[in-house]
Amino acid sequence: VPEQAARERRVRVWEDHLFALDAGDAAADWMTQRVGRSCRLVYMPESSRRLVDGIYARKGETVSFADGFPLLLISTASLEDLSARMEQPVPMDRFRPNLVVDGCAPYAEDGWARLAIGDVVFRNGGLCARCGVTTVDQATARRSSNEPLRTLATYRKNEKGVVFGVNLVPERPGTVAVSDEVTILD
Repeated sequence: VPEQAARERRVRVWEDHLFALDAGDAAADWMTQRVGRSCRLVYMPESSRRLVDGIYARKGETVSFADGFPLLLISTASLEDLSARMEQPVPMDRFRPNLVVDGCAPYAEDGWARLAIGDVVFRNGGLCARCGVTTVDQATARRSSNEPLRTLATYRKNEKGVVFGVNLVPERPGTVAVSDEVTILD
């Protein structure tokens, strides 16, 4: 939290409009230099509430500036399966998951209704519809051809669009650590 009093700004995340706090001119200047265009850095105060995607959310579940859900999980087996179908495989960071799991079959995560990692129980919020950001090299910001979306569209498409990974909603707060065991509950 910046030392100076933060100024409230109205922001938009997808179709949601909410208030955020501006991190100040020094942060804005730093971000502008790195991004290459004028921008402001904001953060979400405790007083702001953004609800999880209404189709899949339970009443009152919230998310911050993340896409539509608090977390995204992808298995290494799913990425390996995708990579085997592509001429030029892409790294996991293209999908920006919060949680990466090993030791399961490709796309097993799609069917996990509830799971526990560490002392947190998660509910599956549905398959994650993928956007064009997956076509951007995360280290260089260079856009590739339409991959991996083109390949995914040949076998991972539903009414939401091209899908890869599962959205998760924690049922209660807790701690998750690297190497925690995953327990499938439902």
